Amino acid sequence: MSNSEVIPDEQDSTTIRNWVRFHLWDQVPVRIAVIGRDYKILEANRAFTDSYGDWADRTCYSVYKGRTKHCSTCNAADSFVDGQTRVREELGLVTDGQQTSYLVRVVPIVQPDGSIPYIIEMSTDITATKILEKEKLEAERLAVVGQTVAGLAHGVKNLLMGLDGGMYMARSGIEKGNPERLAEGWEVLEDAAARITFFVKEFLEFSKGRTPTVVLADPNEPAHQVVEMFVESARLAGIHLEADLQPEIAPAFMDPDGIHTCLTNLVSNAIDACETSETGGRNVKLSTREEGGVITYQVADDGTGMEYDVKKKIFTNFFSTKASGKGTGLGLLTTSKIVQEHGGKVSFESTKGKGSVFSLIFPRNRLPLPLDEETEERCPLNDPAPN
Repeated sequence: MSNSEVIPDEQDSTTIRNWVRFHLWDQVPVRIAVIGRDYKILEANRAFTDSYGDWADRTCYSVYKGRTKHCSTCNAADSFVDGQTRVREELGLVTDGQQTSYLVRVVPIVQPDGSIPYIIEMSTDITATKILEKEKLEAERLAVVGQTVAGLAHGVKNLLMGLDGGMYMARSGIEKGNPERLAEGWEVLEDAAARITFFVKEFLEFSKGRTPTVVLADPNEPAHQVVEMFVESARLAGIHLEADLQPEIAPAFMDPDGIHTCLTNLVSNAIDACETSETGGRNVKLSTREEGGVITYQVADDGTGMEYDVKKKIFTNFFSTKASGKGTGLGLLTTSKIVQEHGGKVSFESTKGKGSVFSLIFPRNRLPLPLDEETEERCPLNDPAPN
């Protein structure tokens, strides 16, 4: 506030209203712009001008993003149509060319006759917050990676002992001219080598920074593929695996391979839980649902379930309840990471002796969009439900 802009006496309500009307517009730290139906900016406050520079007779997409054409997804366009207020996160460019993240609220100005000649966009810079969120997730991921190294080394060490045994059997088979012993030793070698490969690949997949390959996909397709992949092996193990997929869920922006990996981990765990169950639970169900703009995958089993101490560890440490050599303890950690990359969350309920239910919850308004071909940056997030 400049020295000439004196706050009026608080007892003078008329003066206060006038001061708010003529000065608050330029004093608030929120960037405000008024946009017409041709997407040109008609008026903007001081914070907007300081951030984006000259806006006169320019379109919002050229000022915000340096684009030469209309954005592929546009809250303003939608609000001009339905008159709804919207909020979402955006990526843009400020005057020095640096990329910025901001939270923008789009408010349509609806006339008495129902027409909408203008919308007001109010945005707040959240770049620092997004950087902190990214650094926090990266620090958590690296911390878990560090914790997994010791467990991974222990698992590989055990498998190396298997390699030693297999080499001994194969060598003695050669020396004694015993092809059966040689074949048996070779089989041990192949099994140990395959398990080491599995351990290392799963660890690398978890530890490396992974960018989702996002496309507009059928949410049911990964679920259908996973059930098809496991249904026969589950049947041979005496386990009933079924799919309960809600029909006609609209396509959504997601990484189908990543979702496939998540569901593979959950279904595999559920089948293992049923195989080791002492209570006779032999059923696994993978279901999909969408309600209120939230897509949910759910994997339920009536297997062994988990005790309290186990439930505390499954997402926070290198931990596996599987037999030695069957799991690295990275499956649920990998699942959690992929779900976070999609703006979702993992929840679960489990009771010892009764089974477990794992849910992957994806609000559509937080799903990432594909890379923009023009800017090579991720497009803004999908629209949340109107306020």
